[in-house]
Amino acid sequence: MATLQFTFTDSTSLFRPSLHSSRTFPRNRSLVVKASSSSSDDISRSRRRFLAETAAISVSLPHFPARAEDTLSEWERVYLPIDPGVVLLDIAFVPDDPNHGFLLGTRQTILETKDGGNTWAARSIPSAEDEDFNYRFNSISFKGKEGWIVGKPAILLYTADAGESWERIPLSAELPGDMVYIKATGEKSAEMVTDEGAIYVTANRGYNWRAAVQETVSATLNRTVSSGISGASYYTGTFNTVNRSPDGRYVAVSSRGNFYLTWEPGQPFWQPHNRAVARRIQNMGWRADGGLWLLVRGGGLYLSKGTGLTEEFEEVPVQSRGFGILDVGYRSTDEAWAAGGSGILLRTTNGGQSWIRDKAADNIAANLYSVKFIDDKKGFVLGNDGVLLRYLG
Repeated sequence: MATLQFTFTDSTSLFRPSLHSSRTFPRNRSLVVKASSSSSDDISRSRRRFLAETAAISVSLPHFPARAEDTLSEWERVYLPIDPGVVLLDIAFVPDDPNHGFLLGTRQTILETKDGGNTWAARSIPSAEDEDFNYRFNSISFKGKEGWIVGKPAILLYTADAGESWERIPLSAELPGDMVYIKATGEKSAEMVTDEGAIYVTANRGYNWRAAVQETVSATLNRTVSSGISGASYYTGTFNTVNRSPDGRYVAVSSRGNFYLTWEPGQPFWQPHNRAVARRIQNMGWRADGGLWLLVRGGGLYLSKGTGLTEEFEEVPVQSRGFGILDVGYRSTDEAWAAGGSGILLRTTNGGQSWIRDKAADNIAANLYSVKFIDDKKGFVLGNDGVLLRYLG
């Protein structure tokens, strides 16, 4: 099998049972009916009158509507056949068969479902079973029946038959950084990103890759330090997070969270931006309307002004209970869900202007790292310790 080759454009390119309310009313511990020295008929009439009055009182009791937190949750937990220490990292379904999907995680975890995500089974891929490595599978993507998986240490898997079989594509040892994201873009085509900011594209099943970025992030920052990018001199050379919009734009957060970078197709290098907030950035991503959301360490949530790239953000109040919010996923233009530490789940129905906490995962001792909506009816929340939540709608 031929070794994957990278082509650069210039010499610098390295790149439920249901939940009911526990509402109760005070009860009389004992009820004593005192009868005088009357006949037994009087006692019987008194008892009948008491029962009738009690029934009338019960009927006249006011109706208390259920509170928001007492209603049924829109999520349910799906229990998986994996070790509790596994962190779930990505999920994808075959477009031609929406019931057929794959779930990735640490400790060489690949699970498969054929019923839409209700049940999952461990999937063995012989080409990914190496005795010397314990792979962390970071990202998966499908286009038609073609699918891609990338992981760490460097591994690239490809399928042309909806995941029935997977082929391992050899990678160059000179690949800069660890592969953290892949997107299937067309027939035999994909786009891959590393944590050092390298973006590569292929059009021949991954046998050759072309660099889309002509300059390393470190080189870009060396040029722009004098331009006032705060924290650029502390850059350690890797991204903390990277997210792609449907139209191919990227936003990435530096490893220390002190600034962020953006890239659009056709640009020769990443564009660094100062963070517009005091606290360091936890994660950033794209709203359904094309704008940005931004999460800071400690639980803050911000939305960019407008729908294009900007450094102007406005904070939105959220009930995070002091736990960090780690990801946001949009179900539609108006509805989105945010997830985070200690089972935090938040919902918005007005595009992110206000958020309400869903207590569905309050009793789950896990951090919820990722919110993934496959479409408006199918969504999942991925966490550590093998925690998977499925959207019920």
